[in-house]
Amino acid sequence: MIRALYNWTMSLAEHPRAVFALATIAFIEASVFPIPPDVLLIPMIIAAPQRAWLFAMVATVSSVLGGLAGYMIGAFAFTQVGEPILMALGKADVMATFATRFNEAGFWTVLTAGLTPFPFKVTTILSGATAMPLPLFIGSAILARAARFFLVALLLWKFGAPIRVFIEKYLGWVALVGIVVLLGGFLGVRYL
Repeated sequence: MIRALYNWTMSLAEHPRAVFALATIAFIEASVFPIPPDVLLIPMIIAAPQRAWLFAMVATVSSVLGGLAGYMIGAFAFTQVGEPILMALGKADVMATFATRFNEAGFWTVLTAGLTPFPFKVTTILSGATAMPLPLFIGSAILARAARFFLVALLLWKFGAPIRVFIEKYLGWVALVGIVVLLGGFLGVRYL
C-alpha cells in the first residue's frame, strides 16, 4: 500500500497542477498522510530549479497549516481521531511517555520531528493532546519545516539531480545529528 501511495505521489510531480498537489500533500502529511512532501518536492525542483524557492515556500506554509490541523485533532478530537491515527502508525504507546516529557522539551521535539524522518503528524497531534503552548508550537513548526524544505531546495538548486539520492536517504539523519550538536552546544555553554 505504501509503495502504491509513493508511486501515485511521484506521478503528481509531472501534473500541470503540481504546486496545488504539493500544497495538498504537505498539508495532509502534517496531520494524517504517511508520505512526506519531499517525494513530490524533489522531482518538482529537479524539473524546474528556477522555481525551487517557490516550491519550498508552498511546502513550508502548507505543512505548518497542516500541522495546525494536526494540533487541533490532538487538542479537540484525540480520542476519536488522533488516537486511531497514532495506532495506525504504530505509535499509540508513545502517548504516555511523550505527555510527561513533551512540554519540558516541546520546542526541541517539534524541531526534531520537523527536520528528521520521524513522522511530523505524530508530533503535531501529540502537541495538541498535551496542550503545548500554541505560539511555541507554531514558531518551532515554522522553523523546522522551513529549514527542511529550503535546505532541500538549496541542495537541489545548487547540485541538481545527483544530490537526490543523498537527500532521499540521509538528509533526515544529517539534520538529526545537527540538532544533537546544537543541543550539545547549548548544554555545554549552560553548564560549562
